[in-house]
Amino acid sequence: MRVLLLNQVFYPDPQSTGQHLQGLAEGLVRRGHEVTVLTSCRSYDDPERLYPAHETWRGLEIIRVWSSGFGHGTKWRRAADFATFLVSAALRGLFLPRADVVVALTTPPLLSVLGAMLAGLWQGRFIYWVMDLNPDEAVAVGWLQEDGALTYILEALSRWSLRQADWAIVLDDYMRERVCAKGIAPEKVVTVPIWMHGDVRFDPAGRESFRREHGLADKFVVMYSGNHSPCHPLDTLVEAAALVRDVPKIHFCFVGGGIEWRKLRDRAEAEAWPNATFLGYQPFEALSASLSAADVQVVAMGDAYVGIVHPCKVYNFLAVERPFIFIGPAHGHVPDLIREAGLDRHAVSVRHGESKALAEELRRLAAETASGTIPAWPPPGRLTRWTERAIVGKIVGLVETPRTVPLG
Repeated sequence: MRVLLLNQVFYPDPQSTGQHLQGLAEGLVRRGHEVTVLTSCRSYDDPERLYPAHETWRGLEIIRVWSSGFGHGTKWRRAADFATFLVSAALRGLFLPRADVVVALTTPPLLSVLGAMLAGLWQGRFIYWVMDLNPDEAVAVGWLQEDGALTYILEALSRWSLRQADWAIVLDDYMRERVCAKGIAPEKVVTVPIWMHGDVRFDPAGRESFRREHGLADKFVVMYSGNHSPCHPLDTLVEAAALVRDVPKIHFCFVGGGIEWRKLRDRAEAEAWPNATFLGYQPFEALSASLSAADVQVVAMGDAYVGIVHPCKVYNFLAVERPFIFIGPAHGHVPDLIREAGLDRHAVSVRHGESKALAEELRRLAAETASGTIPAWPPPGRLTRWTERAIVGKIVGLVETPRTVPLG
């Protein structure tokens, strides 16, 4: 079977959706399918970095098309980069061999429309892998007016692509509820979470090397790793960092990129924060070392974004067996995960605005780490449902499954 995968980001770019699409692509190749990935020639967070226009890698074909490289500094720059990629991908897609199945992700928004159109042109099947919901996200951030004409058009296009999908794969039940509320047949909306990367695990040697390299050897490291976006507000963490400056061993490490990462880095430089380090995205092969270097990881979710975006980074915390702090609402996927995985002794939950409570938790965790009294991690059997092998297998199964419910 010939499968076309669509996403603006793919290998070797370290951005999250590209990493997960890579897992699916390799899973499909292992099953004997002919896989082509249509993606961008530019790095998502560093648009000056260019990748080859064509590459055969691990048995799959990667085709990279041109897009503008304005970057993500302003809304118009993002919109221009998204639009030029969509146009280039559409033009290139018209000249590709017919695919039996088209799988589209959500980077950029409306990529699903292109996926549905190509699948319709080829009379193939279309699968929409919903990593986030737009224009819902843009409205929640404040980039679009809820009752604006542009929002109406984008919402209509989004619903059209969802209706065309043979399967709509969503990441949690809160997202499923939102998609079904748009009038999409519940029978074809399938919840499949993101997974722990099979190549990511606790790396003692990598931990020590990373900490030495970045001056963290004698620190209690609190790390936020990944995309820093308005959907994941870090105000509470920043306020807590200020409250624990009297404990020099507690150090904050912000790893990744995005609009908010640059804002936070510039603010830290202007205010001369004494307890913070900023590092760019780490290559995938160094991910185990960088995540293992933390004593506690942080995941944040804005109250308004439950069911719109998904806290993907939490799964790698499970893989490296690092305790973590969740900053966000009491209801949502992360609180559910903590309960289902039995991680109550390994995860701290605070609400947005509870910076004093978070500061006290950080002091406690630092003291426990220094004394070696951190609880043992749950046995691996408790976490098998979130392994890459199990979850990629489910998505591959959907790709291979013919339509069983009417469109709509």
